[in-house]
Amino acid sequence: MTAKSHDWASGLEVAITVTDAEGVILEMNPASIATFGASGGAALVGTQLRACHPASAVLKLDRLYQGQQANHYTIRKAGRRKIIHQLPWYQEGRFAGLVELSIPIPDELPEFLRD
Repeated sequence: MTAKSHDWASGLEVAITVTDAEGVILEMNPASIATFGASGGAALVGTQLRACHPASAVLKLDRLYQGQQANHYTIRKAGRRKIIHQLPWYQEGRFAGLVELSIPIPDELPEFLRD
């Protein structure tokens, strides 16, 4: 049986940006391209992620890459609240870079305790 490919990232209302281990942007889904349209959109693929950020954010990015660790926070941009997940990804067991997921969330978010 052959695995079927689905272009699920194109229709998802989540901005997905993938970088390599040095911080070069490898991929952006359409939501990511739209989110960063004013900064270059799809032309950002192949460029250094650090070039898109102020010095304070570059220090944080450097810590994430060096520590190969995740980072999570919320923002409000253009009146929309979003949660940002920056997650390390691995290829053949080796750190390959970071994936950033920018997910719109409502102002009030229910929490369910499941333990």
